[in-house]
Amino acid sequence: MDDELNALRRTRMRWNTPLSEPHAELLLDRMALDDGHLVDLGCGWGELLLRAAARAPGLRATGVDTDRTGLDRGRAAAGSRGLTVEFAEADAAAWAVPAERVFCIGSAHVFGSTKDALAALTRAVRPSGRLLYGDGFWAAPPNPAAREIFGPDLLTLPDLLDAAAAAGWRVLHLSTADQLEWDDFESTSRAAWAEWLAAHPADPRAAAVRDWLDRRLREYVRDYRGVLGFTYLVLGR
Repeated sequence: MDDELNALRRTRMRWNTPLSEPHAELLLDRMALDDGHLVDLGCGWGELLLRAAARAPGLRATGVDTDRTGLDRGRAAAGSRGLTVEFAEADAAAWAVPAERVFCIGSAHVFGSTKDALAALTRAVRPSGRLLYGDGFWAAPPNPAAREIFGPDLLTLPDLLDAAAAAGWRVLHLSTADQLEWDDFESTSRAAWAEWLAAHPADPRAAAVRDWLDRRLREYVRDYRGVLGFTYLVLGR
């Protein structure tokens, strides 16, 4: 897909993770936000970071990502809401400034794997700090197609918690995305392109967009709905 369509695809998504508004508020509560530095590693457009900055005005907030489209969207949102949030175009895995609070949601892949991320993130969080870590896990045994989509490194939830403990983390809060959160996430991930396709059926790019939409829905319903889970952990040491 070209840059125009790639920039369009996520515009109907609140955030790039299966998460409801009440669940997000719960996670921000559990992070005990106050003054200090909050860094969102792999922030995308940083909607949860913006929510954190709005509820804790004394917080210094920094989002880190390599996706320029997402960063520009985050900067625009911060400006429209009157929030002072820094968005840095940088490799999250190479970020070397420890902070009191850190988000890393759906970005384990930039570190290599879940285990690699949990180990590396001990260096990103100050000893008395907290990490909000979000990651996928197998909620049920996957079929071969699901394994092909999500790769060989995905863990079960018990194994993920064991990996966190092995890296030196203690679990302060655990919650998982429910089915409505997943269905909304998948629906909004398709919504902008579905709207575009309805408005541009004769566009030369329409066939590729239609194929992607059909394949994404088919894979979700047949291969990983109810099989792929997503957990949110507030971790400390």
